[in-house]
Amino acid sequence: MADQANGSGDSTLDTLGYEQARDELLEVVRQLENGGVPLEESLALWERGERLAKVCQRWLDGARARLDAALAAEEAEGPEGRA
Repeated sequence: MADQANGSGDSTLDTLGYEQARDELLEVVRQLENGGVPLEESLALWERGERLAKVCQRWLDGARARLDAALAAEEAEGPEGRA
């Protein structure tokens, strides 16, 4: 986890799925909450957590946009377009 904590591997953040980013974020939070991590490593973990949170938010925003588009298309069809 040291490689992830110090920021290496950030180029792979864009390729993470939502669940992967969420799980890694939960692990970062767990490590920070447990304490016992040197200050420099804590800062690196916190920074990675911030980046992971942004990845998760992008996924959630994308999912919301897809749902909104699907609902709008369904409403545009009207009642006769529904089975």
